[in-house]
Amino acid sequence: MLIIILKVLLVALLLYVITNLFRGLFAVLRNEEGRPSMSHYIGKRVLFSVLVILLIIIALSTGVIEPNPRPYP
Repeated sequence: MLIIILKVLLVALLLYVITNLFRGLFAVLRNEEGRPSMSHYIGKRVLFSVLVILLIIIALSTGVIEPNPRPYP
């Protein structure tokens, strides 16, 4: 059950990262006053990307998920 929750959380975070990437693109294209700049959205993207990586590292170190074994020649 914990694995399913972790996977759903990771997918949701990755979708949020992609959403912020496109919002940053549209912020550059529109360049309107009073609206957040591209760096606002890109900063969020970097923050949540780091959060995804940390969640994966913590899940690997606690044994919640296991990496695929290396193939033998």
